[in-house]
Amino acid sequence: MNYWLVKSEPFKYSWDDFVNQGTGMWDGVRNFQARNNLKAMKVDDLVLFYHSNEGMEVVGIAKIVKEAYQDPTTEDKNWVVVDLVPVEKLPKTVTLKQMKADERLKDLSLIKQSRLSVAHIKPEEFDIIIGLAHE
Repeated sequence: MNYWLVKSEPFKYSWDDFVNQGTGMWDGVRNFQARNNLKAMKVDDLVLFYHSNEGMEVVGIAKIVKEAYQDPTTEDKNWVVVDLVPVEKLPKTVTLKQMKADERLKDLSLIKQSRLSVAHIKPEEFDIIIGLAHE
């Protein structure tokens, strides 16, 4: 299993919007590295859902339910989407400030490549973030 982090601005598409929708199509990605990450996602991979710009915090866990396919919001064949479903809202959000302060997360892609909207994360980073949410 692989682990990922996706970023969304909550005023555009929040965790609550995602939960209300049930299954979310992760569309609109227009960065090649983020697109490559979407292509690498497999069914049942787990995904941290991060609110960017407002909040700047991990708020929940999602799961991939459909692997990469053509982004229906564009005719450009370069872009793909995946489908994911919510798994659980975290008991406590984990802020970017907390993650930056944790030495164990110093190589976290969210910190190293802050503009990347879809990022791969290591299993141990996933576990640390989930641990912080349960403290």
